Amino acid sequence: MYIISIAVCIVMVVPFVWSLITSIRPDEEIFMLPIQWIPSSITFEHYRKAFELVPFALYFWNSFYLAFMGVLFNLLFGSLSGYAFAKLHFRGRDTMFKILLAAMMIPGVVTMIPQFFVLKHIPFLGGNDWLGGGGNGLLNTFWAIILPGASGSFAVFFMRQFFVSLPSDLQEVARIEGSGELRIFWNIYIPLAKPALATLGIFTFQAGWNSFLGPLIMLNDPAKKTIQLGLAAFTYNKQVDFGPLMAGALIAVVPILILFLLLQKYFVQGIAFTGTKG
Repeated sequence: MYIISIAVCIVMVVPFVWSLITSIRPDEEIFMLPIQWIPSSITFEHYRKAFELVPFALYFWNSFYLAFMGVLFNLLFGSLSGYAFAKLHFRGRDTMFKILLAAMMIPGVVTMIPQFFVLKHIPFLGGNDWLGGGGNGLLNTFWAIILPGASGSFAVFFMRQFFVSLPSDLQEVARIEGSGELRIFWNIYIPLAKPALATLGIFTFQAGWNSFLGPLIMLNDPAKKTIQLGLAAFTYNKQVDFGPLMAGALIAVVPILILFLLLQKYFVQGIAFTGTKG
């Protein structure tokens, strides 16, 4: 098992190591054959060039804002909806949950064009009249990215499955004590759901940070471009500037790496489902 784990680790790490080496080696050594893993000299020219060609600070902030808002809305609405599906009894609950599961099977690219038209023809926004014509709606605004993913099907499904595993006795006791559903949700179940929330937050942030197709279609203003769109700037006239591209790619990985290192304990942290902890 150790040998297999080490082999898999090497396969996973080698591309990152190669990217790092490429970002600090001179241009003339990038395609040198035979391959030299140790560069003859170290240069940070590619990093300087990356920031000169692309306004990374602006794109970095745009990506962080969109990813953060996605995490905020998904944790809020995903946990509320997941709690409702798991702990509340109402007419049509099972049918609605089956529809949710069916929606998860539809690829995002299938709904991209209908989503574009819905955002473009929202009445009274972006210069549109009451029929949704005459303007651009929410296109070319950050809300065009935030709203469609504010409550993803995966977030609702993920939190519902977690809340189902928690005992309902806590809910019944709190009801006997006179607590309302919102207070039960916030004061009892949310503290127990911290590992699930942290895991969902990492998944959502990573998906938002790495999003490319949505911002490419919805955002045309250069001041609103994301860091993933900025990386495409290093490919022009059917040529790729690999040095700055590798430098920019490594810069784009840093937030995901920091987030994972800060919250990795929640992936393995145990939780007492009997309600004796928390």
